[in-house]
Amino acid sequence: QVQLVESGGGLVQSGGSLRLSCVASGSFYGLYLMGWYRQAPGKQRELVAYMTSDGIINYDDSVKGRFTISRDNAKNTVYLQMNSLKPEDTADYYCNAKQTIFSAMLFWGKGTLVTVSS
Repeated sequence: QVQLVESGGGLVQSGGSLRLSCVASGSFYGLYLMGWYRQAPGKQRELVAYMTSDGIINYDDSVKGRFTISRDNAKNTVYLQMNSLKPEDTADYYCNAKQTIFSAMLFWGKGTLVTVSS
């Protein structure tokens, strides 16, 4: 099992920055994929970015050039640096992970709220 705990959310003005962190713990050898999703009020959960252990990175088009995902595999931690934040980035941000490329199971954190004021 993998437990994920996010931190770093908060209230920021439009144009500001935040850095989210997600720490994984539990019984696992390694995590192939770690990523971030978000869910705004009344909307479906959507992918923000993910990063694999072999360096594959993917961003949603809405955050390209503004957000940067990174990992510290030794600390089982994934980060999301968010710059030039916009009110439409307001959402609950969730960390997720899967253990191998073949894993069907995804693990999720409980989320951290990001609010961007205009």
